[in-house]
Amino acid sequence: MRSFFRKKGGEADAPSGVAGTLATVLVVDDSPTETHIFADALTRAGFQVETAANGEEGVEAARRLHPDLILMDVVMPVLNGFQATRQLQRDPETAEIPVIMVTTKDQETDRTWGMRQGALDYLVKPVDTDDLVARIRAALNV
Repeated sequence: MRSFFRKKGGEADAPSGVAGTLATVLVVDDSPTETHIFADALTRAGFQVETAANGEEGVEAARRLHPDLILMDVVMPVLNGFQATRQLQRDPETAEIPVIMVTTKDQETDRTWGMRQGALDYLVKPVDTDDLVARIRAALNV
């Protein structure tokens, strides 16, 4: 598990998670470039960011960290995003964590399948980071 850009508290406009702490977003993506782009945008928006490089690491990190939201790629080694999302939604410990899929898979069947696995939203890369932040804020009601 890698961590980028851990954000310290204190900003007035920072999104609040549980008990007034900064909201934590877990980015699960096997592309270091995509991970960096998402982490940078989310950190600038006031979120804490944790990362995982594949679905298996993502499931483990979600169980350990209990993030406020998960951004999940689909095409990854070891465990793909569909499988990881399904595991998270079936686990009572992680079932309430919202998952937004962010992937290059842009077919309607992919979107439908992602939503059937339990994803709250589905975005196709390349993603406008302002739109991404807005959707995260909407999902977290912040």
